[in-house]
Amino acid sequence: MPFPRSTGILLHPISLPSRGGIGDFGPAAYEFVDFLVSARQGLWQVLPLGPPANGNSPYSSTSAFAGNPLLINLERLADHGWIEHSRLSDLPDSVGRIDYAEVMQRKLPLITEAAQNFLDRSASDQQSRFKNFCAGNAWWLEDYVLYDVLREHNRKLCWKDWPREIARREPAALDQAQKEYASEIATRRVTQFFFWEQWRALRLYCAQKSIRVVGDIAIFVDYDSADVWAHRDLFRIKDDLEPEVVSGVPPDAFSATGQRWGNPLYNWDRMRSHGYQWWIQRLRWATQTCDFIRLDHFRGFAQFWEIPATEPTAINGKWVDGPGDDLFYKLREAFGSLPFFAEDLGLITPDVNALRERHNIPGMAVLQFGFGDPGAHIYLPHRVTPDRVIYTGTHDNDTTLGWWKTAQPHERAAVESLVGHQDDGVNWALIRLAQSSVASLSVAPLQDVLGLGSEARLNTPSFHDGNYHWRYQPGSLKPELARRLAGLAEVTDRLPHPITIQASEEFVA
Repeated sequence: MPFPRSTGILLHPISLPSRGGIGDFGPAAYEFVDFLVSARQGLWQVLPLGPPANGNSPYSSTSAFAGNPLLINLERLADHGWIEHSRLSDLPDSVGRIDYAEVMQRKLPLITEAAQNFLDRSASDQQSRFKNFCAGNAWWLEDYVLYDVLREHNRKLCWKDWPREIARREPAALDQAQKEYASEIATRRVTQFFFWEQWRALRLYCAQKSIRVVGDIAIFVDYDSADVWAHRDLFRIKDDLEPEVVSGVPPDAFSATGQRWGNPLYNWDRMRSHGYQWWIQRLRWATQTCDFIRLDHFRGFAQFWEIPATEPTAINGKWVDGPGDDLFYKLREAFGSLPFFAEDLGLITPDVNALRERHNIPGMAVLQFGFGDPGAHIYLPHRVTPDRVIYTGTHDNDTTLGWWKTAQPHERAAVESLVGHQDDGVNWALIRLAQSSVASLSVAPLQDVLGLGSEARLNTPSFHDGNYHWRYQPGSLKPELARRLAGLAEVTDRLPHPITIQASEEFVA
């Protein structure tokens, strides 16, 4: 079924103007939520929240379940007494692009210090809350914290390059590592506790304000991850620990060699024999941390591009059937309704659409894609149906103003034929188009609301440098912007829907 008709803003938390050089779950996040409230927005969409593996991309993570420690807010930890406020005076400020090396160097040691202080002096009720977190999440937490410590002690090399007995998870070697690194493992457990405490507190604040959080799940996981290290049997991994086949997409008009992503592919036969428990756990965890979930690269559940791991490009791959209905029937048994929508952009075959429709999973539409040849008109409002989530652009697109500057003449002509000349900018023209469509959810990146150009682009796919550095400037969320969005939400019948809230919790981080 389509979601309740709503509208919202796409903003990954790293892009908040928080102290510490990177956006986090602190005061700037709550100020952004307050802006959403005044703008009558019912959605806040984020990207995956996991710890980064290689590079800065949220879609490359060392865990499908853990949280990124860089999103922990130190001010809140200081307010709760886990670190002195004076220790935060040397943090990077809230202005400018993210310098990841500086943030890692300055922020992570302070989080570790706070975690140790929590272990040393937290009260019994706080310890009880922490122990409950550890017990309830041991199924992913214990593998992850051990993996993260071992990765640190092995110069952040991939797990296959660790000492053989550790790479192969020989019980005696794992027991020895648990004893040898017990202190570091303990602080990493607390770090994850801090992350989820702060995220749950922020989500509760959103719920109290009738704002639903839209999360994001990457279909594949990194080879260099706790998930593959701990569950090799669920992936196509050979006896020598190397992947047999990897993920990607075939050559197309944009790339003569295709895209070789390099993630190990799933052993779907093994997952099926286990009742897809790993996927059920993964998506149950996602639904506990967000309200709606975007499933990235949905077509991979129907068919995926299988590339021999020895191939340097994606050219010599082949299409292979994915789990299809079998997985989604199991998910429906586990969850009942499925609060997911599909990233189904690009070349989508009828079988992918049929899979999505059979399970009542909405798809996506991106307005920037709709003004090319007539075949692209499926993304325009007159072709969109209620079972869609419509965007002006996504984190992978240029901002609307940046796209407009480089748009082809026929694309510009098509936009002007549809919306006429717009004195307030093409960004607002597309925002109005999206919100006035019949799509159930309408989302615009904050960059489009702020009217920013290519300098604010978050990610350029297939480019490895310069991505995920943008943060908006303090003071950007003007009251007049909120009033404008509020008026548009009202006239397009996209006002927020109340959320039923369970008993409030007393967070300790």
